[in-house]
Amino acid sequence: MADASVDVLVVGGGMAGVSIGYELAAHASVLLAETEGELGTHTTGRSAAVYAPSYGGAVVRAVTAASGPRYRELVDELGTGELLSPRTALWLGCDDDGAAHVAEIAAGSDDVREISVAEAVALCPVLRPDAFRVAARDDSASDIDVMALHQGYRRGLAARGGTVWPASPVTALDRDGAGWLATVGGRHVRAGLVVDAAGAWADQVAGLAGVPTIGLVPMRRTAALASGTTAPGLDWPLVADAADRFYFRPDSGRVLVSPADETPSEPCDAKPDELDVAIAIERVNEVTDLGLRTVHTAWAGLRSFVADRAPVVGVWPDHAGFVFFAGQGGYGIQLAPALAQLGAAIALGAAPPEKINVAASDLAPR
Repeated sequence: MADASVDVLVVGGGMAGVSIGYELAAHASVLLAETEGELGTHTTGRSAAVYAPSYGGAVVRAVTAASGPRYRELVDELGTGELLSPRTALWLGCDDDGAAHVAEIAAGSDDVREISVAEAVALCPVLRPDAFRVAARDDSASDIDVMALHQGYRRGLAARGGTVWPASPVTALDRDGAGWLATVGGRHVRAGLVVDAAGAWADQVAGLAGVPTIGLVPMRRTAALASGTTAPGLDWPLVADAADRFYFRPDSGRVLVSPADETPSEPCDAKPDELDVAIAIERVNEVTDLGLRTVHTAWAGLRSFVADRAPVVGVWPDHAGFVFFAGQGGYGIQLAPALAQLGAAIALGAAPPEKINVAASDLAPR
């Protein structure tokens, strides 16, 4: 005897889960199950909170670009207030490798243009002009109000009749005719469809269901808030090494820094490594006159990728009814609005939105 029966069981309450849960709830009954007592406590709550359409591979960039208009729609649809605040992204090429990446980024987007070293320093006056060779600016970038988006999706899911069960780990998933019988927080749930939006734990959920995994590799990324001899300007850009060795931006009167590390990890509640924090400080100090020396707080999150670094959305051919919505890596927040729409369409077998220039085959498990 089941305690609940729904069309769709969504596993995971981070941005991936609440966004696709909201979109699915317009067409089906949805139960979202989250292991933690609070939703969004892992990677979602530790995001760099940046929307940068020039960031990522071709599939990621396409879905991110489609998310821009969707962010604006969600302001009224979810009643969130503004979700994006414009902030230029400045890409630096500090050596041959970085210069090649700057050229690639500029060539891949109409919104990005290469600028001179002097123009880059004018945007961020603490940059040392002898520390980098080339630069490019992306004026389509923004800060994201991550918590407003996450909470808006959760409220919207409830308004559409969806149910959220926090502190309810999924411990069993068994085939039940054409659907599933799940054990969720000790309760039995029948569901026609399971959507695996469990982030770093997505392959573990697939294993519970007897579904082949997708080879997900969680990677720890560290960030910190620091200060030094120079206070940051509120209007400074996000500054990122195009070869992915550091980034920094102003944040609440301090400087958010990261060494852009990617340390393979088991799925876990990630903790910052002191050495990674020190590396971030050192790398940012090498290219700026910030003189960072005081770390006020540090944190880490897991960015989970498959081999080609594109998201995984869809089913294995012989395992219909179990939908992956995973592998968003470090792009999961910026592309969430459009990917959720696309993922819901794929899960329900509906036509994908025309405005999203990505084929379902580009996202299918592989």
